[in-house]
Amino acid sequence: MKKREIFLPFSPPLIGEEEIKEVVATLRTDWITTGPKTKDFEKQFASYVQGPGALALNSCTAALHTALVTLGIGAGDEVISTPMTFVASANVVEYAGARPVLVDVCSDTLNIDPAKVEAAITPKTRAIIPVHYSGHPADMDPIHALAAKHKLTVIEDAAHAVPAKYKGRFIGSGPNPVAFSFYATKNMTTAEGGMLTASPEFLEQARVVSLHGMNRDAWKRYQPGGNWKYDVVTPGFKYNMTDIQASLGLWQLKKLQSFQARRREIVAQYQRAFGDSPALEIPVLRPEVEHAWHLYVLRLRAEALKIERDQFIEELTARKIGTSVHFIPVHLHSFYRNKYGLKERDFPVTFDNYLRMLSLPLNPRMTDQDVADVIEAVLDIVTQNRR
Repeated sequence: MKKREIFLPFSPPLIGEEEIKEVVATLRTDWITTGPKTKDFEKQFASYVQGPGALALNSCTAALHTALVTLGIGAGDEVISTPMTFVASANVVEYAGARPVLVDVCSDTLNIDPAKVEAAITPKTRAIIPVHYSGHPADMDPIHALAAKHKLTVIEDAAHAVPAKYKGRFIGSGPNPVAFSFYATKNMTTAEGGMLTASPEFLEQARVVSLHGMNRDAWKRYQPGGNWKYDVVTPGFKYNMTDIQASLGLWQLKKLQSFQARRREIVAQYQRAFGDSPALEIPVLRPEVEHAWHLYVLRLRAEALKIERDQFIEELTARKIGTSVHFIPVHLHSFYRNKYGLKERDFPVTFDNYLRMLSLPLNPRMTDQDVADVIEAVLDIVTQNRR
């Protein structure tokens, strides 16, 4: 095969002149921190996902933590989540002083397995954090049913899930807390940033938690006719989004539909190219969902190859193809392993799939030639290392 001359990065952002001009315009105004553009971004995002309201924050991690604190979750409480996620999903539970309880995933979607959730519920359980892994929505109906039965709150980790749908409804359209990420690698970006959707009543409390616990934020205090007096009603956090970030987000949101169309085109090419290979397991798409395709996670079939995942990645790197692994499961990190006495095979579906997964480049900056190069490189490695 002909080798690429330029390295193909795994997931660079796609920032246009519109975003750049909007940021520059913001820098020329009186508001560069949380102000009118952040408020506009909140309204437009809530409208896009058809949600009841939105609160712009500086990360998805902040959104998850804010939701937990708003619910009053703390010491002695338990929160159920999945080991197949970035560690932030568990870290926020630790921040709150509660205990993360991990539940294994479904073998097809790699989302939390609702059939295993109920067995993990105890009198101490307060919430469930399903993660919409790679952009494929978790099976939410049975999760909500369990939450209603046991009087729990569902806090969705939707870091990958803009703009996914479950049974025709956008993730984030319901009244429960849902946390989104706008990190640089995500389907839309504000560089760093996140959003929390929920009912207006919940967001009213969450907004106080997210900004030092003050009952009035700067946007209200410094408006014409505003009053300098404020009260701190809880020891909150500094989690607000800036108007500079929101300037990016406003345009990224406008472009999201075209971004997604390109992602789907790339995925379709990957699926056709890899679907018949006995050495490769391609991502699934359950019929009741609309996948956000944040990640394209390929799984190797060890019985068909003479090399393992890590060497496969090295071979792709040698062919100038950037990849990643999503994720090192929570229970394999030393903090969680040591604190809770967790072992590799405590979650066998998660562990077995982790050993054979890699994420291929998937972003709207990719050209048809980039896609062809990825496909050719993957199939060439398979051919050279077939058992």
